[in-house]
Amino acid sequence: MPGKERSVFMAGSELLSAMKVANLSTPGKYSDGRGLYLQITKQGVKSWIFRYERNGVRRYMGLGPVYRVSLAQAREEARKARLLFQQGIDPLEDRAEKEALSRAVQASNKTFMECVTDYIEGHKDAWRSEKHCKQWEATLLEYACPHFGKLNVRLIGTPHVLAALEPIWKKKTETASRLRERIERVLSWAATRGYRDGENPARWHGHLQELLPHPSKIKKVQHHPSLPYQEMREFYRALQFQRGVAARALQFAILTASRTGEVLFAQWKEIDIEAQTWVIPPERMKAGKEHRIPLTEEALELLKLFLGMDGTWVFPGAKEASPLSNMAMLNVLKKMQRSDLTVHGFRSTFRVWAAERTDYKKEIAELALAHSVGSAVEEAYQRSDLFERRRALMHDWAKWCHPLEGGTCSSQSRSTSPVGPTLRRNVSPPNLATLRSTLRSEREAVDLPETL
Repeated sequence: MPGKERSVFMAGSELLSAMKVANLSTPGKYSDGRGLYLQITKQGVKSWIFRYERNGVRRYMGLGPVYRVSLAQAREEARKARLLFQQGIDPLEDRAEKEALSRAVQASNKTFMECVTDYIEGHKDAWRSEKHCKQWEATLLEYACPHFGKLNVRLIGTPHVLAALEPIWKKKTETASRLRERIERVLSWAATRGYRDGENPARWHGHLQELLPHPSKIKKVQHHPSLPYQEMREFYRALQFQRGVAARALQFAILTASRTGEVLFAQWKEIDIEAQTWVIPPERMKAGKEHRIPLTEEALELLKLFLGMDGTWVFPGAKEASPLSNMAMLNVLKKMQRSDLTVHGFRSTFRVWAAERTDYKKEIAELALAHSVGSAVEEAYQRSDLFERRRALMHDWAKWCHPLEGGTCSSQSRSTSPVGPTLRRNVSPPNLATLRSTLRSEREAVDLPETL
């Protein structure tokens, strides 16, 4: 075999010249000898190839285009390839191994910040929102990267992780706990990619739990401040006096027992007025599951005020073609001098009311809040969302918040409203003209074009 291979390369050599290479234009292969060829494609592209035969198979190794590799350089590259061949090494396989090694070396130099960027890019499509993505990046940029962002991810150890966590572990416990988890996941991703090896220095069990106090021991969970359900009718009546889109959105949030973000980003395509149903898609839900909400007459009255105001958003914001800001409903509470409350807290008000003042089963109230009910096995068998039963519950809740004249709760409710007899509404509900005027004023305040 060596003799046969040698005969291929011992044919005439240096048959080409720089001028000839420049003048040739007819498509084909032109030998310079000893395995080196000038190749011209039908499109007129010129490049160098090294041809050799190994185990009876002819192989071609590209050496680069003529505009980048001169004749002299091509001959030198061919000489190196022949030398490898004579040593029993396949030139193409040798180049592939060197390229793989080069990539491995480059990968081994990955910094933690580079890994953060790659991790987020690879996972952002699976996250609930762009906001979640930004929170991920912001947490790591602010607290982790100043300590080891530019450090080779392979070199990060427990001291580096502690340097990021300890300064905020007691002061910002919740943030620190999330930071630790995110560092752990990035480092785990890097290990899977082959950028590092060994144990994960950010893991909690059997490692950091021995060095840092458990978050639950540092700071007790603080629940969202909520309104006692006995005060709901008085509060709701006062809320009706508040002008603007945000006040109506807050009413809607209370009546549907929904989260702030679910209401702020509600779109008309999710609403079915005729079916009296609001269907929130999975990507907008905390649990990642579609949630159906029965709409009471009171909730529908609020929605009808906004028909035609915006083609997309149910509760349009001050900026054109945008929803309300995430502070809009909190600002309403502030104007009402109820900064002691949060929007999310009204969900707690609803839950306590359902438990103490009605006979509805716990599961119905939990489903109304889009909470998981029971174990994973129980959820698998409980395929119904008890929608019609929840409709009755939400009907009673609306009457508790704002009972109509002569209205009574269903047989499953044990009590009527806590404040005197049921009364006719003494506050004129906001009409479309009022809402348009308010929204117009808000948009003029931010110097945006008025379209209503």
